[in-house]
Amino acid sequence: MSTEKTRIVIVGSKGRMGEALLRLAGQNPQLEVVGAIDKGDNLLDVIDRCDTLIEFAHHSLSGDLAKTVADHGKALVIGTTGHTDDERKAISAVAQRIPIVFAPNYSIGVNLLFYLTQIAAETLGENYDQEIVEMHHRLKIDSPSGTARRLAEILAKADGGTYEELTKHGRHGDVGARPKREIGMHALRGGDVVGDHTVHFANIGERIELTHRASSRDTFASGALRAAQWVRTQKPGLYSMQEVLGFKR
Repeated sequence: MSTEKTRIVIVGSKGRMGEALLRLAGQNPQLEVVGAIDKGDNLLDVIDRCDTLIEFAHHSLSGDLAKTVADHGKALVIGTTGHTDDERKAISAVAQRIPIVFAPNYSIGVNLLFYLTQIAAETLGENYDQEIVEMHHRLKIDSPSGTARRLAEILAKADGGTYEELTKHGRHGDVGARPKREIGMHALRGGDVVGDHTVHFANIGERIELTHRASSRDTFASGALRAAQWVRTQKPGLYSMQEVLGFKR
């Protein structure tokens, strides 16, 4: 990581994550916030001042934002979740021009959970039933969470399948016996829960659970700021937080 001060613009600065980013960036002498953008502000007024943009706004904005960032030769960190397949493809296309960190979760602990989930899935194999349970605050818009989706993608890949093919979202009625390769996905919403995720591996006679619970958004903001420092020195490409932290296998 470069020792030079990283100049950042925060897009979505008035949201809960934006406020956390602004507060924590102000405490880091290696960072300088040169722009805080939200609805009604003009990004073009500040984009040329920065090295990296961090976006925690809305998934529908990410594609166009990435194109604008690429036109100005800057780096980008995308923290928004809930993207459609077309929006993901648009982001991937822009990553041929600039470095982009695109992650469902910027917590160091959650990214360790991703890593451990991959190891567990590869080690335990098909004899262990796999279930994911996530819970978030009552105001969360997308479901399942981006983190839960990524966990299911990791499980599906280890099994040689895809998220769309293997994931079962909840169960209701007479669904019959559980198929062997099914990945159960269950989303809970309530109160002010920042984010809880548990991956269950269940076999006859034993069960393994990998759990991460977040009690503050600061953990996500700290990770996103770390990614902003890291990505500005990278070559064009689409990067995960696993690569930022050196967990990539």
